[in-house]
Amino acid sequence: MWLMPRATPAQQPEQVTIVRPPLATVVLDRNGGLLAEIGPQARSWVRLVDLPAYVSQAFVAIEDRRFYQHDGVDVVGVVGAIRDNLLRGFGSRGASTITQQLVGAMGLVDRRERTGLQGVSRKVREAEFARALERRHNKAEILEAYINWILFGHGWYGIESASRHFFGKSARELTLPEAALLAAIPNSPVLFDPRTRPEAARRRRNLVLQRMEEQRHITAAQRRRAAATPITVVPNDGYSVRAPYVVEWVRQWLTERYTLTAVNTAGMTVQTTVDPGLQDAANRALLTGLARTESLPGWRRPRYGAPGGPAARGARTPYLQGLLVALDPATGDVVALVGGRDFRDSEFNRAVQGFRQGGSAFKPFVYATALAGGLPPTTLLEDAPLDLPRGDGTRWRPENADGSWSGPVTMRTALVRSINIPAINTAMAVGLDSVAATARRLGITTPIPPFPATAIGAADVRPLELIGAYSAFANLGSWAPPRIVTLVQDQFGTPIYEELAPTRIEVLDPRVAFQVTSMLEEAVARGTGTSARRFGPPAELPIAGKTGTTNDNADVWFIGYTPNLVAGVWLGFDQRQTITRGAFGGTLAAPIWSLFARDAYRQLPVPAPWTPPPGLVSARVRRADGAPAPDDTTGATVTEWFVEGTEPAATTAAIGARVLVRLRQLGAIR
Repeated sequence: MWLMPRATPAQQPEQVTIVRPPLATVVLDRNGGLLAEIGPQARSWVRLVDLPAYVSQAFVAIEDRRFYQHDGVDVVGVVGAIRDNLLRGFGSRGASTITQQLVGAMGLVDRRERTGLQGVSRKVREAEFARALERRHNKAEILEAYINWILFGHGWYGIESASRHFFGKSARELTLPEAALLAAIPNSPVLFDPRTRPEAARRRRNLVLQRMEEQRHITAAQRRRAAATPITVVPNDGYSVRAPYVVEWVRQWLTERYTLTAVNTAGMTVQTTVDPGLQDAANRALLTGLARTESLPGWRRPRYGAPGGPAARGARTPYLQGLLVALDPATGDVVALVGGRDFRDSEFNRAVQGFRQGGSAFKPFVYATALAGGLPPTTLLEDAPLDLPRGDGTRWRPENADGSWSGPVTMRTALVRSINIPAINTAMAVGLDSVAATARRLGITTPIPPFPATAIGAADVRPLELIGAYSAFANLGSWAPPRIVTLVQDQFGTPIYEELAPTRIEVLDPRVAFQVTSMLEEAVARGTGTSARRFGPPAELPIAGKTGTTNDNADVWFIGYTPNLVAGVWLGFDQRQTITRGAFGGTLAAPIWSLFARDAYRQLPVPAPWTPPPGLVSARVRRADGAPAPDDTTGATVTEWFVEGTEPAATTAAIGARVLVRLRQLGAIR
């Protein structure tokens, strides 16, 4: 733990030494761009020997030209300062050396004491401490400490932090004009801020260059070229993208493994999996979609940012919330995450910390269980009224979203149209425990109660896990747990945590994963998820996905995936309530997914479609009942995929009958 030294009356100059200040934990995106600094001060330590020579020369030239000749106090400068202070008043001119400024930066004296006798007394103490530092440390050590301690404005301490925020790169990569600009700022971080006062910053920078030439650190030609360079700083304060929910998740992840003091002050560097371009796309898509939802005719809920609206306090907010998580299915890398609408209002990460009902987005786990148990996708499932006993003596009579019944439908039709009753029938037929076991293999860790309502997503799930589970379908059977951190280094660059290779687990038969994907592709093409293509992701992009809506329209979902990207969107209120009449995953969440996918695939390569794994055969069947229709290529038929031996001519009718018979024996179908 690094502590900031503070002078005490008993402290003697001989006790003074250079100490390192609190160093922030630096959080980087997957490309090395800056996401955030965690800690009370945005500061990283950089060694003087790792910097170009002109960096230190620039600071010496403008701040302390006799730095290498004096013993910590520049007597020539002091005489001039005393003369000016006597003539013009105390505080009119200072003569602090770099060593004296370091004494002040380390808190050994109070540099706010600038005038009168207090100012003189402070100067005397500062000189004593400066000479003591010079006796104990060499010039290189003092200069290194100085450039790492000083403030550059905006809460950015030290040259490494300043370089990242002004130029988007490490101080090791500074050019001559950039180094001169940074040397210009500490004299007055407000007056010489290149963002708000570029002309004043340019003049001060050019003065630094002039002093460097006068002291023969650079040639006249170098000065002219550097002075002609425009003042240019990176946008967004040097952050590659704004991702506050990611940063807070990382902070919590670190705190679980290391001490809070280490996280705040030990100068760790954390490499995350976040892709800045995809994160930016996620930010825009979610905020745009939420605003569009609040603009719907008849919206009666509080609006985000409405004048006079209820103020948000704590974790819960009164306005519509949402989340978006995107993963690389091959690695489990979370490439984008937005855990809420406004981190300033609520730091609660709904994607990682929240628990919500999954609604119909849970149904693929039901049908994956059935397919793994030998039922083909042409199995006929009954869609008719159900009357089931509850444990409390009451009855449960589930309904479909449109309030109608379709009679026998194939598994494909049931999933594509997201019909509730067939999903419940199937889950009860194959066993609710088996469905729960499938969900657990795919990464769902929350309890899945063995109740029929679980089949249509009544159980609370963690959104990150629900979205990540779809990676098993995208990968055709393998799953990698979601991860956000791949590397942690201490302040010296030594790895203290490393997970560069993802952990892949085979959790589904590849044939089953392909069958589910084939059905979910049709759900996007002609089912409840058609809005996933609304805003123009590439037409050739293979997309599979599932909507989700709870019975009270309080949670709406769309989880869509391609061979190289899985993304999920949720909308709802923190205080559970109906969003609005007619709120469905297909109408509210899927369009947000479409916005994200459109922008994502301006950056990502469009992958080839999924290839059926060995052991599957295809056949043309009727949509209505799954019967063979080899010569019919109209919209009334579809190409279906079967595990070898379950082709329609031999098995469909018998298996479908077996499902219905078992449910009748349970007394579930009236």
